[in-house]
Amino acid sequence: MRPILDLLKKRAPANWSLSPQDSVFDALQTLANHNVGALMVLDKGRLVGVFSERDYTRKIALAGKSSRDTHVQDIMTANVVTVSPSVRTRDCLALMSQKGIRHLPVVDGETVLGMISIRDIMNDIIADHELTINQLQHYISS
Repeated sequence: MRPILDLLKKRAPANWSLSPQDSVFDALQTLANHNVGALMVLDKGRLVGVFSERDYTRKIALAGKSSRDTHVQDIMTANVVTVSPSVRTRDCLALMSQKGIRHLPVVDGETVLGMISIRDIMNDIIADHELTINQLQHYISS
């Protein structure tokens, strides 16, 4: 398995983020506009949290709060699990499974490089397996 940085480089750059002061309603619009399930929360370029659909459903919808009157900083996940760009995809998948998370910011020191989803990793694993199968089929038929 390859380092997670290789996976980030393969896909289109998409470092969408929110500010802690954004309203939850605006955050939901951003999620919908980009068709993603989570966004990094940055304060002056520094990662301070992750906002996800789960945060909304559990801390706003189920709690009967208003998404227009609540700030992202009030409900975001502040204790963020991150990985460095050299961590291998298989290790990222294991970490995500162990922690019960679906999104994993990739940081190099204080520099935020992007965020990987479990879907990104699964697509990469499937593509890797398909390549191996094709190579084996070609080898057998040669």
